[in-house]
Amino acid sequence: MHKQDAIHLDQLCPKISNKSWRHSLYKLTEYKCIYCGKPSESLDHLHPKSKGGKSNTSNCVPCCLVCNGKKSDSEVLSWYRKQNFYDPRRSMAIRAWYNNDLRLASVLLKYIN
Repeated sequence: MHKQDAIHLDQLCPKISNKSWRHSLYKLTEYKCIYCGKPSESLDHLHPKSKGGKSNTSNCVPCCLVCNGKKSDSEVLSWYRKQNFYDPRRSMAIRAWYNNDLRLASVLLKYIN
């Protein structure tokens, strides 16, 4: 059997693939909200789905339910700058994530208490 002919479990059951993808995103932020640092319970679209945002790795970030609800369909960086928990290091991590540089985003988040 050739590698390209193999059928993988995630192809047979997309929910497993989706769960694995979500888990990998949560691991990048150490299961913390990218915005405020509290435990992450959901994924937020940096560029809102209502404005054409896609559900892909560079657009979905782990966040808490409070931040997800407050941000709603706002533009992420302008919303984040107005929050009382604003941190320029987190802002740089958000920008790196949005630019699909998840490695840089992860490193920046590790330097935040």
